[in-house]
Amino acid sequence: MTEFQKIVYNIVKIIPKGKVLTYKEVARFAGSPRAYRAVGNILNKNPFKNVPCHRVIRSDGKIGGYARGTKTKVRLLKSEGYSRLIL
Repeated sequence: MTEFQKIVYNIVKIIPKGKVLTYKEVARFAGSPRAYRAVGNILNKNPFKNVPCHRVIRSDGKIGGYARGTKTKVRLLKSEGYSRLIL
């Protein structure tokens, strides 16, 4: 695992239930503001159950991708109390 991957996973681990960050925000917090596509690729391959990658969405408010399917991502976010999704 690269250092950047470790940083991304650690950032995403601390997103509280009911809250989200964008891929761009995660990239910025990781110290590489233009690496938002890399963040998406990293999270799409997330092997860790304790990293809630479903809490990361697109900058335009749309859901974005999810390895287990976008319907699952929407269901998880709604179950955690997040309701500002643009589908």
